[in-house]
Amino acid sequence: MRISIIEDRKERRLVLEGKLIWPWTTEVKSAYKKARENLGGRELVVDLKNLTIIAQEGENLLEALMNEGVKLRGSGVFAKQALRQVSRRARSRLQEPIS
Repeated sequence: MRISIIEDRKERRLVLEGKLIWPWTTEVKSAYKKARENLGGRELVVDLKNLTIIAQEGENLLEALMNEGVKLRGSGVFAKQALRQVSRRARSRLQEPIS
């Protein structure tokens, strides 16, 4: 897993490359927590375009980030499919009755 941070005036982007599996999900969480500090009005974006594998732990993390308002981005067939799946899960959980 490789995590890069790209910054410009409008956004701070975490670019994830490789396999989003345990134990790398912990590394991504740490990078996210650090990246969300001192945004200065910029948007925080997580870029998935270079991921090759996303395990269940990775999907759970992406769903949690999405629920916190982080924008997830991806290009390519794999990343787009992963985003659709995570979005679908997040929406269905929002519609579940609270017990």
